[in-house]
Amino acid sequence: MKNNYSLVHNFLLVVGDSLALVAAFATAYILRVTLSHKALEAQVHARTYIGVFLVLLPFWILVFTLLGLYNESIHEKRFNEAGRLLVGSFIGMLFVVFWDFLAPKPILPARLVPIYGFVLAFLFLLIFRSLARVLKIIVQRFGYGITNILLVGDTEITKELVGSLSDSRRSGYAIVGVVGGANISLKETGLKIYKDFETACKAIGSDNINGIVQTELYSDSVQNDAVLNYAQGHHIAYRFIPGNAGLFVGNINVELFRSSIPVIAVHQTPLLGWGRVVKRLFDLLVGSLLIIIASPIFLLVAILQKLTGRGPVFFRQERLTRFDQKFRVFKFRTLKIKYNGLLPEEGFAKMGKPELAKKFRANGDYLANDPRLTTFGRILRRTSLDELPQLFNVIKGDLSLVGPRALVPRELDAHAKRNAILSVKSGLTGLAQVSGRRSINFEERRQLDVYYVQNWSFWLDISILLKTIRVILQGN
Repeated sequence: MKNNYSLVHNFLLVVGDSLALVAAFATAYILRVTLSHKALEAQVHARTYIGVFLVLLPFWILVFTLLGLYNESIHEKRFNEAGRLLVGSFIGMLFVVFWDFLAPKPILPARLVPIYGFVLAFLFLLIFRSLARVLKIIVQRFGYGITNILLVGDTEITKELVGSLSDSRRSGYAIVGVVGGANISLKETGLKIYKDFETACKAIGSDNINGIVQTELYSDSVQNDAVLNYAQGHHIAYRFIPGNAGLFVGNINVELFRSSIPVIAVHQTPLLGWGRVVKRLFDLLVGSLLIIIASPIFLLVAILQKLTGRGPVFFRQERLTRFDQKFRVFKFRTLKIKYNGLLPEEGFAKMGKPELAKKFRANGDYLANDPRLTTFGRILRRTSLDELPQLFNVIKGDLSLVGPRALVPRELDAHAKRNAILSVKSGLTGLAQVSGRRSINFEERRQLDVYYVQNWSFWLDISILLKTIRVILQGN
């Protein structure tokens, strides 16, 4: 029996979203018309109002569909889902206002009704989606809605999948067998291991397989065709994970080369075209606003910097950004003059404590009592105020508000993923800074930088900015 739970789940999402939207605009009508004593712009009966809204409801659900809110991949991305719900609610509200403008008779009793409806719709949709997510987890714990997966291949990716999908009540997947998994211990996993695909299919049965994941290609193309044909012939979902998985990340497009040959175009990052334009405009707008807001802080820090010690107010250093371009980063100086401008390894070596450099790197470029810092510099580091001057780098175009950490050439030159990291602008903040600010080492930080580059989205930038504010306020 095929697993139709995802279809049922999506159907319930459509019904739930519809009810949430109706409830939101009905509540908006009650708040403005029934409970408020202010004069109305038009007398619109509740039955007429709800009737028109029900006519517009299918369009609203269509907008949600186009925004990908019923795609399975969006269900676990909560912030991305919230962002799309916000956009969808706003578009729907605009359409209601537009309809009211074109209609021969008013359908809105007052101007505030669509505003109330928009806010309530977003809130009700968030609440419903959260409840739907909890319900899905509960259902999976009772063994329903589990997708049975057959793994084909004996690779490191196979082992990784076995580990990540082991708890079916949390992952939603159950591994019914592994073909060719000689290196996967039967005792450790408790999985059924089959020597070939044909044997596995006969033992398990097509009705008990919802999906096939092939993690390596056979040298014999006939065997590969047999796996794909079996999946298609029995209407089983088929996925293939390439051996060079790192190649197929970022922005992937299937194109026709020379108008007839299908090819897969793989880019280092999805941050291309209009995405770069939108990101740059966002940087200019928000960066300028932050500079205006923070101008009194700039002045205060500069004064305190001069009052608490000798030396320059600002720290300047050559760093790397997109396409290997070098620029001079601006920060408030936090180091003592004799260590200013030196790499951590050079600074600790100069003071005769080279062992602290290893501790510094292993602790995520942080020491609780870093001897290189000035007294005022410790305060600036703890509050992240030393980073503020980088806003001018953002306006100049050297940096983006969000991106990989801007490093000096010597720190990045030896890194295996150097070119991937430098395919986008470096950032004032980034995924590494909000994912364990002082608990992950240098290599783990660069892995997060690579992940950001390969999985960029505008919503990811917004999420990182919001998390940055939280991290700063918590003083982590």
